Amino acid sequence: MNQLHPEPGPWEGYVDKFIQGNMGFGSWGTHVKEFWALKQERNILYMFYEDMLEDPKREIRKVMRFLGKDLSDDVLEKTCLHTSFKAMKENPVTNYTAIDSSIMNQSVSPFMRKGICGDWKNHFTVAQNERFDEYYQKEMSGTDLSFRF
Repeated sequence: MNQLHPEPGPWEGYVDKFIQGNMGFGSWGTHVKEFWALKQERNILYMFYEDMLEDPKREIRKVMRFLGKDLSDDVLEKTCLHTSFKAMKENPVTNYTAIDSSIMNQSVSPFMRKGICGDWKNHFTVAQNERFDEYYQKEMSGTDLSFRF
């Protein structure tokens, strides 16, 4: 879908490319660890999608505190509404439908798909999941970063 990235090929081959770091952005593990390490140098708020789905208001409050803002409950409600997956999927500014198909070809796949956690289970085979788990453990060892699966 993202025409700026190399052709991913079939899913089976893509998983191998991903684990080997043959991606447009290089190794996922390196990419993630480098950005995670920036918290030592800069004032960065890291958020996790699973947390946002679990309790959007709590996560919006985290952003408010991070920015030093104290907003009314009404503003919190509106922010929650406008940042919901449903609202963002319908918004051309956030769903990228306004971007030319030569860059984001959404006839291949929509940029925003389901907005759920755990859909990887519908795509990974048991063997792919085991390989990814091994890769993840190796890549994230030595960090305090932990993703929820």
